[in-house]
Amino acid sequence: MRILAVSDTEEKAIWDYFDRERLGEIDLIISCGDLSPGYLDFLQSMLNVPLLYVKGNHDRIYSENPPPGGICIDGMVHDFEGLRIAGLGGSMSCVNAPLTFTEKEMNQRFRRLIPKIEFMNGLDLLVTHSPVLGYGDMEDLPHRGFKVFDDMLKRYHPRVMLHGHVHKQYGHFVREREHPSGTRIINASGYYVLELCRDEYPRRGKTGSFLYDMVISMKDGLSNSG
Repeated sequence: MRILAVSDTEEKAIWDYFDRERLGEIDLIISCGDLSPGYLDFLQSMLNVPLLYVKGNHDRIYSENPPPGGICIDGMVHDFEGLRIAGLGGSMSCVNAPLTFTEKEMNQRFRRLIPKIEFMNGLDLLVTHSPVLGYGDMEDLPHRGFKVFDDMLKRYHPRVMLHGHVHKQYGHFVREREHPSGTRIINASGYYVLELCRDEYPRRGKTGSFLYDMVISMKDGLSNSG
């Protein structure tokens, strides 16, 4: 599976000078936030693949003008062809502001995901706007990472975590880091093409969770019969 991950910056390389051959075959677009609905609509139209997204701290416009055709996975766990993807958008704050959260509030959001992650027997990809505390974040509060993301990686060991928020021009940008859990942490600021091998995530309906796999089999059976 090849995923186009985007965040924060509308890159000329895939906006003004879009070249499908340069990107290669793309199966899915994932936005880590702070991008205009028009930009995401353009990418989805040109690539003709599904779009999943979480909200960044500047995406209040999404409440009235969400990315057309996109699926918001903010606060959700989504199954894409067997790839189990959890989304938690927003950034750090100590005040009550839209799309910003305290550490306690983000922890509560994670806790609400646990039953679904357990039901699906694990997590393959974590999509956030902010980074993990201590892994590519900054010292100022708005760009500080969340400790709860560290807890999530240690508990579920997803293959990959995608985030944004810390832009390339901030001066200490590192595209990829490795977490002690084994998770690859990738800053998707601008754009990044993520490749996952078929054996890096379960086939659809083959997670090992009896109830979840049964539900998927029933859904797929109904779709095929229709």
